Amino acid sequence: MTEPSSTPTPDVISEYQFGESVGYLLSRVKSTMSNLINQRSMAELGITSQQGSILFMVASGKCLLAAELAREYGIDASAITRLIDRLEKRGLLTRIRSNEDRRVVRLALTPEGLEIAARMPAIFNGVLDSLLGGFTPEEVGFLKSMLRRVLVNSGEQTGLTRDAASNFDSKS
Repeated sequence: MTEPSSTPTPDVISEYQFGESVGYLLSRVKSTMSNLINQRSMAELGITSQQGSILFMVASGKCLLAAELAREYGIDASAITRLIDRLEKRGLLTRIRSNEDRRVVRLALTPEGLEIAARMPAIFNGVLDSLLGGFTPEEVGFLKSMLRRVLVNSGEQTGLTRDAASNFDSKS
């Protein structure tokens, strides 16, 4: 067992401006956005924002396997399995075993699941329009460009190189 490093003094804690931390601000924005999307998706569709987002990801073709969803959302396979189980039980998606490789199980939406997935972009855009009220299109483009660069710096697979992310113009 190692000795703890020096205990911070109360001054160090009180001097740290938590509200000015980029990490804190990003976390608060994500939390606020998620809560607003959840409120709308529950009210309009009767599903959580996470369930709606999963339906959208399957419908878009970005994630057709449970493992892809787990990677995309940064959660473990058992949590994704539980989410898929709930969506399957509600009749919104099905699991389809591959004929070529029986170990592979693809996800497919039912007509009702596809209908819900098709309504998610309006919810996403409505919440974002509200949160980005007063921003110019150029500011929104710049914000997106900076966020892409953060993802590239983190090693996230965004399909962008570091150079490409820094060269995005304000129309992105």
